[in-house]
Amino acid sequence: MLLKKINTVLAAAFVLFILWFGTEFILSPETTAPGFGLPRWPSGDAGGFLIIKGIRDVVLALVLGILLITGHRRALGWVLLVEALAAYGDMATVLAHHGSLATALGVHGLTATLMVVNGLLMMRETRKVAAAPPTPAPQPA
Repeated sequence: MLLKKINTVLAAAFVLFILWFGTEFILSPETTAPGFGLPRWPSGDAGGFLIIKGIRDVVLALVLGILLITGHRRALGWVLLVEALAAYGDMATVLAHHGSLATALGVHGLTATLMVVNGLLMMRETRKVAAAPPTPAPQPA
């Protein structure tokens, strides 16, 4: 039961954090963008890509939130594992463009790794449920 509570708290924290961060990119990309870790940001028409990043984050958070609220915990574990790739991708992007090493590893890398840990813990929590044989339906006499 403790594992389920830890998983729920971690997953809820990811939902809220990703939702908040994505919303910030949509509402005020110019003030939020420097915290992403890249040395330069697009200007003019290219600034719209910052809003796209925010929309991506909001959608990622909503998917996690829906699975959490509806109790689809095993699916939530899988989605956490897959969505961690987005954060690892952000880390790789910052590193590839000579951005802040501290932000790449400390924000994106740490977030991705914690998502993987949460996803694996969620898979562990639900492994007995997934492995349980189906109960046969009662047959009429």
